Amino acid sequence: MTTSTMDAPGIHSDASSPARGSFPGFGEDAPLDLSGLTYAGFQAVTARLIDKTFDAFAETAAAVKNCAHPVRLVGRSETYELDPATGEVGGLLSSFDSGDAPLGLLYRACGNRRADVCPSCSRTYARDTFAMINAGLVGGKTVPDTVVENPLLFATFTAPSFGYVHGFRGGKPCRPRARDKGERCPHGRPTACHQRHDEDDAMNGAPLCFECYDWQSAIIWQYCLPELWRYTTQALRRALARRLGVPDSRLGKTASLQFVKVAEYQVRGLVHFHALIRLDGPDGPGSAAPLDGLDLAQILQAAATEIFVDALPAYAGDPSRRLRWGKQLDIRVVREGDRLEDPDSDLTPGQVAGYLAKYATKDANSVRGDEPRPHLARMAAECRDLGESAAGHYGYGVDEKGKPINPYRYLGKWAHMLGFRGHFSTKSRRYSITLGRLRRARARYQALVAASHTDEEARTQLLDLGQLESLLLADEEETTLVIGEWAYQGSGWTNPGDEALALAAAARAREYDQWKAQTKNTNR
Repeated sequence: MTTSTMDAPGIHSDASSPARGSFPGFGEDAPLDLSGLTYAGFQAVTARLIDKTFDAFAETAAAVKNCAHPVRLVGRSETYELDPATGEVGGLLSSFDSGDAPLGLLYRACGNRRADVCPSCSRTYARDTFAMINAGLVGGKTVPDTVVENPLLFATFTAPSFGYVHGFRGGKPCRPRARDKGERCPHGRPTACHQRHDEDDAMNGAPLCFECYDWQSAIIWQYCLPELWRYTTQALRRALARRLGVPDSRLGKTASLQFVKVAEYQVRGLVHFHALIRLDGPDGPGSAAPLDGLDLAQILQAAATEIFVDALPAYAGDPSRRLRWGKQLDIRVVREGDRLEDPDSDLTPGQVAGYLAKYATKDANSVRGDEPRPHLARMAAECRDLGESAAGHYGYGVDEKGKPINPYRYLGKWAHMLGFRGHFSTKSRRYSITLGRLRRARARYQALVAASHTDEEARTQLLDLGQLESLLLADEEETTLVIGEWAYQGSGWTNPGDEALALAAAARAREYDQWKAQTKNTNR
């Protein structure tokens, strides 16, 4: 958002605009869509125009990239010279006080990855995730370009069935067949459904019979999912070592297995894992792999089918459970191990990277929809109930503070995630660059842009595009020391008008990016 983007003549209360194309943000001069602006918000925007603080707000909003819930800080900081060799602190270089900021406070972006919480920060997270995933596919950002020669799999690990559920079947009946005509479950409900559910039907994912559905097993499977994934990667590495005829401890001398995965909620409330799995040689990304993609797919298929986790009972009288992946394990070879890809294939590395990055910003709210979904509410309630039952179960002893040692005692805290307690996107160490390093590179770039206005050397560094990436990603020694005292003042914008403008500007930027992408593809 720039000041001109939020100039008063560009604010419109309706979404109508001539020649918008497919997106409301069509064209470079399209106004913000403020059709949802409330009366209180309108008054707040008007007040900013009257007291001449609108430009200060626009500058602040631009600094936090139109974050929906920025963090407000008060305090000051000083920057000193630092000798990296001796650690000796030199003279004062600069100082900053929050009172000198445009709105009298330091605003920082919330950084939330969830699209339903902050559209702007989630887009930044998605872009970083795409860059991280794509670098492991095609190289760049410290990953050698020869990585495109390494075998690559795209695998989807699904959840097992815990009972029959309704679902969208592409216009076909939901579940038309039962073993016997008119068959009913022990609770008197039919085991068939002849409805043709729409894709957005709130019944999708709901059990045909709530009493027959194994809610507790579904919750415990979801809660233990990070452990099941860890066991799977360990089993895959052991199976790979056996295939190569080397001890497990010496696999790194022959091959290296790297992956990145993201979690996706299904309408029944359970999570699927989408993973990219790459096989490298002993020298890391880009070194020659000892097997091709087809061999690696066979090894993964066998390992994922055999792996299981034995889950402990949650409370006295609860049975133990053996947890596995669902039967629908989908493994596709993206690359067999050379640069020659099938020209007729509908799966490309770029498509896979975009697909995974999209799901990295989703959470359980992505399947809740506009209508209440009773089965998701039931799952959250089961999480709380199981957590309470586990908290009172001392079957595994107590710790030094007298609290029960039970792996499920914190399950209730994950009720909002329907029991899933893992990270939504994870990667192995040597798959590609880290998100933290990408964030540091972005901060360096912003500092270079700011310095380029007065510093000729900084301007030259920006213009030298060939060296810019290596400059931004370089491991540099710290030459400055920042000492600050900051206090948390609050989160979010201080009035409804500011929040509405930030959300509208973030939506406008997203729509404009979509329009540019569509225009670029059309002009090819």
